[in-house]
Amino acid sequence: MIFRLVFISLILFILELYTYQFLKTLIKSKPLLVSLQVLSVLILIYIVYALTQFDRSVGQTQQTMFTMGLLLVIYVPKLLITFVLLGEDVYRLFVGTVNFFGNYDKDAAFFDSRRKFVSQIGLGLAAVPFLSLIYGVTIGKYNYKVIKQRIFFPDLPDAFDGFTITQISDVHSGSFDNPEKIQYAIDLVNEQNSDIILFTGDIVNTHAKEMLPWIETFNKIKSHPFGKFAVLGNHDYGEYVTWPNEAAKEANFQAIKKLYGDIDFKLLLNEHTFIKKGTDQLALIGVENWGHNFKQAGDLKKASGSLTKQDFKILMSHDPSHWDKVVQHDDKHYHLTLSGHTHGMQFGIEIPGYFKWSLVQYVYAQWAGLYENLGRYVYVNRGFGFHAYPGRVGIMPEITVIELKKGVSIA
Repeated sequence: MIFRLVFISLILFILELYTYQFLKTLIKSKPLLVSLQVLSVLILIYIVYALTQFDRSVGQTQQTMFTMGLLLVIYVPKLLITFVLLGEDVYRLFVGTVNFFGNYDKDAAFFDSRRKFVSQIGLGLAAVPFLSLIYGVTIGKYNYKVIKQRIFFPDLPDAFDGFTITQISDVHSGSFDNPEKIQYAIDLVNEQNSDIILFTGDIVNTHAKEMLPWIETFNKIKSHPFGKFAVLGNHDYGEYVTWPNEAAKEANFQAIKKLYGDIDFKLLLNEHTFIKKGTDQLALIGVENWGHNFKQAGDLKKASGSLTKQDFKILMSHDPSHWDKVVQHDDKHYHLTLSGHTHGMQFGIEIPGYFKWSLVQYVYAQWAGLYENLGRYVYVNRGFGFHAYPGRVGIMPEITVIELKKGVSIA
């Protein structure tokens, strides 16, 4: 613990030192320079204080999210500035060493003075994450996108050719702070007029009470012809806080499961049901959370029961690592799996249809959008809400509309 504190303190000292040198190069007004340094120290004191006040029995609050947002907005740019100036120092050290041992200029200082243009480069680089993160917490977190995806299956029952699914995931209602924006998102859901709506988990951050102010709003999701179904996500188990006893934790878990019913979604708990259209049917399977390095309450075998490889199957499983580690290798051939969980890390770069990148891709092989292996598909929803960092940059909140088509994709 002491080593960790010393290490963090050293990193912060280096960041502040280089930021001061950066400002000193660009700003000649001493009062302004001092004022910025005082402000920087005050912000650091607030962040440290706020982090020490985190209560594991409460979990994430609006204050902790604000603190996380402030931490990223202030220190990610400082980190970039430090890298730029550190690179300049390496260059200055190299030039000074060559000059010293080569006796090229005995009167020259070992270190050249900092160059203004290098600090200007650092300023330009730092401005990108600074402005992006500001955008993320003010606009990006509610910049909902409707993403439409058509998927072809040769063995899709004839009656389901053209069948549409709206998927939402990772609501994290405890993070919401703008009723008008949430109502706007619900209106977008209703505008899709899909045949069925599926909710792939994480209705709250931790506590059932987080959803209570939003039940009326989510009850405005209109009835869909073939129903409204849901599964649990990892946050729905209340495992990221300290509970006074197991009874309190269990009571919260039962209340969270009830929330899905309160907003008129049928919760599938390691079970399946049949969606029937005319004389045809498909199996809708819902497992509890199963995640690599997360809770593994999902029981695919139990949920599938007597279903066979020939049954057309749609599986709801919150964490896409379930598909990666288990589902895609199962002999029963699960045609389509719907997941969420990753949020796309709420930070990345995406040009729809051409390019997408996020740090989360180094943790999850399937992290946003559609993936396929031997006719088995998984779609990873980017999430409806947000968690920890109170914003989204590049990876926007998503409402997915999937159209099932009979045939072979020609794309």
